[in-house]
Amino acid sequence: VQLQASGGGLVQAGDSLRLSCAASGDTFSNYVMGWFRQALGKEREFVAAINWSGSSTGYADSVKGRFTVSRDNARNAVYLRMNTLKPEDTAAYYCAARWTRRSSTWYSQDLEYGAWGQGTLVTVSS
Repeated sequence: VQLQASGGGLVQAGDSLRLSCAASGDTFSNYVMGWFRQALGKEREFVAAINWSGSSTGYADSVKGRFTVSRDNARNAVYLRMNTLKPEDTAAYYCAARWTRRSSTWYSQDLEYGAWGQGTLVTVSS
């Protein structure tokens, strides 16, 4: 599966942004999808993940209550809605996919994912 993330930009603290990740090349509903981010000089970290149907999601503590991950299998896309953005959310955001049997499982470790999109940069000014 090939992934392409988009939707990043420069926003002010408190603003909202929605990232999108378009998938192609395979049956999208066979994949668990994850969002990760990497700030300058820091390691990549888990942000959110969603199982194949959207019935199960998981979030990093730092974004819980502010970010929402969703997917549209008919459109082969996964989204990350980011509300109440903070300067510490500034990073390159990556979507990732892992083929899986259709279960409620999602994954927070980047090593679990085999396909990655290019990053989309989110910059939050104070």
